[in-house]
Amino acid sequence: MVAAAAIGTPSLFPCCNFAHLPASTSLSLSPRLPVSISPLPIPISGRKKLFLRAENLDCESVEQMDLKKEFPELKKDLYPSIEPYCTGFLKVSDLHTIYWEQSGNPNGRPVVFFHGGPGGGTSPNNRRFFDPVFYRIILFDQRGAGKSKPHACLEENTTWDLVGDIEKLREHLKIPEWQVFGGSWGSTLALAYSISHPDKVTGIILRGIFLLRKKEIDWFYEGGAAAIYPDVWEPFRDLIPEEERKCFVKAYHKRLNSDTLETQYAAARAWTKWEMMTSHLLPNEENIKRGDDDDFSLAFARIENHYFINKGFFSSDSFLLDNVEKIKHIKTIIVQGRYDVCCPMMSAWDLHKAWPEAEFIVVSGAGHSANEPGIAAELVAANEKLKNVLEGVS
Repeated sequence: MVAAAAIGTPSLFPCCNFAHLPASTSLSLSPRLPVSISPLPIPISGRKKLFLRAENLDCESVEQMDLKKEFPELKKDLYPSIEPYCTGFLKVSDLHTIYWEQSGNPNGRPVVFFHGGPGGGTSPNNRRFFDPVFYRIILFDQRGAGKSKPHACLEENTTWDLVGDIEKLREHLKIPEWQVFGGSWGSTLALAYSISHPDKVTGIILRGIFLLRKKEIDWFYEGGAAAIYPDVWEPFRDLIPEEERKCFVKAYHKRLNSDTLETQYAAARAWTKWEMMTSHLLPNEENIKRGDDDDFSLAFARIENHYFINKGFFSSDSFLLDNVEKIKHIKTIIVQGRYDVCCPMMSAWDLHKAWPEAEFIVVSGAGHSANEPGIAAELVAANEKLKNVLEGVS
């Protein structure tokens, strides 16, 4: 764990401590003072009154108390582990059936979780970002991933098939509208779904922004990130003969779709380990071991590669940015790790510039994974923030 250094802010009152601002940097108004925003201005006459009143306070000034009212402290710890109260399978086409589950409060505010990859599937820990008393938490495995069938299947598996599946699931569960939550590829899918069905979305939380543009794919799979992880890159590179290294995505596509299952597994392990070994700021052994699981790796690598070689099935490289206008009215929070190697901050920054209405939070001591302490804390806080909006607290 990386310890976050406290950020000091000058205090109007010598007896009071204002040096407890969060390590993450918020670039728009949030329930705390971002480092880029100065303390709230107080008229001179008001300052005199505050100074006089502060003389009789041992630990907390009137200014601090006023700030607490305007910026209520948010919970940032993950919620305890819970089990689903309902699970099922939904046949979404003649070929595909997707797994879904519900946990939390059956009468709560619906929120749907979009997992990463594509091909990553859901895990029990995904439920812990949400208040189980307030939220009706819906998780599902996308086509070919997790418990969905057929496993690792690429046929009838496109972004727009998934968007259609999400709508079928919403209708199946009789949910009029819901909050969406997605990280990495999940952020891509959350944007694509919200752009297609903005009237069904009450709020959006995005993490580790991935817009599936050519420069993002080239960065991670064609040698850019190798400058930071040369030791991890070489096993990924060396699986491919030198004459095929002009395009690793294409070379891996050939092997992941080989007629020989062992060739598929070998390529899947190399592809998956490359991502798992770079997705945390500090190595996470449990995450890295997922690359040794042939069942997981095959779905993860085959489906990811399938989407990437097909450019996300978008009509243009900038499709998501070009259509942000359709969802600018939806309350949205973007959380991005500063040192994210898998989905570098350039994408989150481009989205922020195209969508300044969305709150943008940069976690200074984190990489890509939602399970890193700083990222997880901001994701829980983001859900708390939207919960407060729905409750009319702020």
